[in-house]
Amino acid sequence: MPLLIAGLLATLFLPVCKWMEKKKISKGLAVFLCLLLLLSVISGIVLLLSLKVSEVIADIAVIKHKIIEAIVYVQQYIFDHLGITVEEQFKILKSEQPSFTSIVQLIAGSLAYIVTNFVLVSVYFLFLLYSRAHIKNFILKLAPASQQSELEKVIYSASHISQQYLIGISKMIVCLWIMYSIGFSAIGVKNAIFFAILCGLLEIIPFIGNITGTTLTVLVSALHGASFPMLGGIIAIYAVIQFIQGFVLEPLIVGPQVKINSLFTIIALVLGQLLWGIPGIILAIPITAIIKILCDHIEPLKPYGFLIGETNKKHNSLITKIIQLKQKIHK
Repeated sequence: MPLLIAGLLATLFLPVCKWMEKKKISKGLAVFLCLLLLLSVISGIVLLLSLKVSEVIADIAVIKHKIIEAIVYVQQYIFDHLGITVEEQFKILKSEQPSFTSIVQLIAGSLAYIVTNFVLVSVYFLFLLYSRAHIKNFILKLAPASQQSELEKVIYSASHISQQYLIGISKMIVCLWIMYSIGFSAIGVKNAIFFAILCGLLEIIPFIGNITGTTLTVLVSALHGASFPMLGGIIAIYAVIQFIQGFVLEPLIVGPQVKINSLFTIIALVLGQLLWGIPGIILAIPITAIIKILCDHIEPLKPYGFLIGETNKKHNSLITKIIQLKQKIHK
């Protein structure tokens, strides 16, 4: 998994690395600066989230009070309908509750796993960027001499489209941050920036991510005592932004060339989860998109690219018009 993440990140930063090399910066220094830029972006996001999390924690007393009220209500409901007393409920929960030692071990193991993988991703990122020409020559040597020029074109096309796709996804997440921030702030959601960043980041997990982000926003806002109109406003903002994302942002920023149909999207997500868990769900769509790009550019594999892609490319006239308008503007 770290190698796949590093490969996607290296593809994303390849244009930056090439640009620095054109400016007479040595290859090794350019690769190192790309790593520093990547670490700066990650650190910035983590720092911003940490600052906003501290604001959420500052309201923990209010949230705790609301949770206690909810627990008391649930306990009373269970007693009224199932006849299980509060004392018996506590005994059941205590028997199922993990020990403090096991919780500490779980947290320590998770932290060690994250740190180890982070270091591996950084190392792989450096070497993949630095050794990209060597890797490319290796791939070319796998083909007969008569087909190497054609294979080189395929590698360039697939690499270029993959870069545009990943850059487009990154731009779309930033646009979502801005829209969610404006929407949540406009209706008075507490810690609006935090939830805007959270909802934007979770968009990288298809289907599940956007619903999870909105659900968390609604639940925490409800615990803060938000009114029903505000909760309805959060859901309305989510619906409007999803519409803008699907019909405007994706066609303009990401483009239609790597669209994957719903069946293979679900298959990719399931396989990703089975192989690598939650990180696999995040990586599933970009990897499937890159596989589709490769299939579309290799003649014997074009039927598979067609199978993975959307069943109807002209499924929405609005998308077509937006793309045509974008092409006219660039001309």
